[in-house]
Amino acid sequence: MNYVAIQAVCSPDVAVLAFILMSNHVHFVLLGTRRNAEEFIERFRQRYSIHMRRKYGIKEFLRGNPVDIRVVPFDNEAPEKAIAYVQMNSVAANICSHPSQWPWGTGNSFFNRNKPAGRTVGSMSRRALCRLTHSGFTDLPGEWVICDDGFILPEMYVDVSFVESRFRHPNRMNYFLNTSSKAKKRFESASERFPAFKDQILLGAIPDLCRGLFQKASFKDLSDDEGSELVRQIRFRFSADARQIARVCGISYEDAAKLLDRL
Repeated sequence: MNYVAIQAVCSPDVAVLAFILMSNHVHFVLLGTRRNAEEFIERFRQRYSIHMRRKYGIKEFLRGNPVDIRVVPFDNEAPEKAIAYVQMNSVAANICSHPSQWPWGTGNSFFNRNKPAGRTVGSMSRRALCRLTHSGFTDLPGEWVICDDGFILPEMYVDVSFVESRFRHPNRMNYFLNTSSKAKKRFESASERFPAFKDQILLGAIPDLCRGLFQKASFKDLSDDEGSELVRQIRFRFSADARQIARVCGISYEDAAKLLDRL
């Protein structure tokens, strides 16, 4: 989260309108030229890669990950639709029932008149700020608020006023949220009457399944045949689809689909 804040400061020619960080992908809605948007994404990815290399010793962690950049026109309510699509990712993944309940993004940033609570950047020492942001970059506005979870609140650096001017009213934003393609996907899943389990429930169950079925500690320790059997168990015990299996197992959608095809 704090790398988004840092990159927002380092990219003054780009306005962050909305974003969400999911377990295996991220979404941004940015206002600026394509070149500046590409630079924003690349530098954000570099910061995160450096952190992962320092923490886990993983080299080139994100270099091979694809980036899909699409130009959003300003007519036909396209910005509103793009923002709603991004906001609803956590809801479509059955993690929460409303975007405002997912803290890792802008779900609670708009039409929220509650005064931000927390300590300010200016109240922290340089060393403490470096520890908080996992970065040597400390040139952040002193009035920015850091929440109790340890990240700078998105409304400090997101162009909230621009987004609210586009939607004009909370009810209109809710309309776009409820009619977005992500919302429709969730409603379609509900109509199939499959039980919906949050990712956290599956993440808690996978280690127990690995130990109980294969005497292994985690999914990464399984062979291909064992992995195929595990996804079968997840599929039938929790009615999870390939996308949710990919998220909770930490694999690509293609790999999850291949394991399901082995069933």
